[in-house]
Amino acid sequence: MTGPMLPSHVRPATKRPAWTQRRRQSCGCRARASTTSFTAGPLLVLITAGAGDANSYDNLIDRLASHYTVLTYDRRGYSRSTRDDPAQPLEVETHSADVAQLLSVLTADPGYVFGSSGGGVVGLDLAIRYPAKVCRLVAHEPPTRQLLPDDGQLHGGMYEIYRRDGAEAAIRHFAASIGVNPDRRAREPGVEVSKPNAWSAPNLEFFLAHDVPAVARYSLDLTALKDTPARIMPAAGIASRMHWPYRCAAALAEQLDTDLVEFPGDHAGFVTHPQAFADRLHQALHE
Repeated sequence: MTGPMLPSHVRPATKRPAWTQRRRQSCGCRARASTTSFTAGPLLVLITAGAGDANSYDNLIDRLASHYTVLTYDRRGYSRSTRDDPAQPLEVETHSADVAQLLSVLTADPGYVFGSSGGGVVGLDLAIRYPAKVCRLVAHEPPTRQLLPDDGQLHGGMYEIYRRDGAEAAIRHFAASIGVNPDRRAREPGVEVSKPNAWSAPNLEFFLAHDVPAVARYSLDLTALKDTPARIMPAAGIASRMHWPYRCAAALAEQLDTDLVEFPGDHAGFVTHPQAFADRLHQALHE
């Protein structure tokens, strides 16, 4: 089996993902993509959650590379991706356009897409606006707030807390609202959670200042989503059942008249349970 023909500026990794500088596109950002396992199978795009970058999925990639050509990338404004016009408002649609362009570089065929949290919202918009790019989408706990208009936890004002009290207070509030205690999270044996690096603090600030309000402004077009040829699979973590991210995914599944796919762990189960999470993702993409 041979992998997809790639532009000269995109280089496959060997043992670990290799960073490449993507050619500047009309999207107006310098996006960096990481790819691995080009001879293994179909393209699978992993859209990051929250303040994460492409490295957020490292443990997951290790367990998917035997089945897929895995693409991860830094969303616009995060880590190695820069913005040409910082004054331009950032929207969910901006992120989905970036993913569509990255896909265009690698393949002419629709790909598998996984997005978690805000990345799940980007995936939903990608399926609506660029349906030819998506074969199946697993949207893991996307904060589709319009589906839970009366949920006080979802509308708890993380952005307002950030503006008033700073990033640390805002992220503590968010973690509490989704039932995550960093000091008491179960994880698979041997799993190491990555430590903060030089990008962590700037990424968190960017997430709270730009992506949180962008997702809050976003209005999901359910009619268009129902009409997309891509198969949409709302998903949620078993450990999230008592919290609003799970309810968002369940409400989306109800709107689409489809089953909710449950995954191991909580809102970031791909970090704490990468093997079980990868197994469930592979199973879901082929159901």
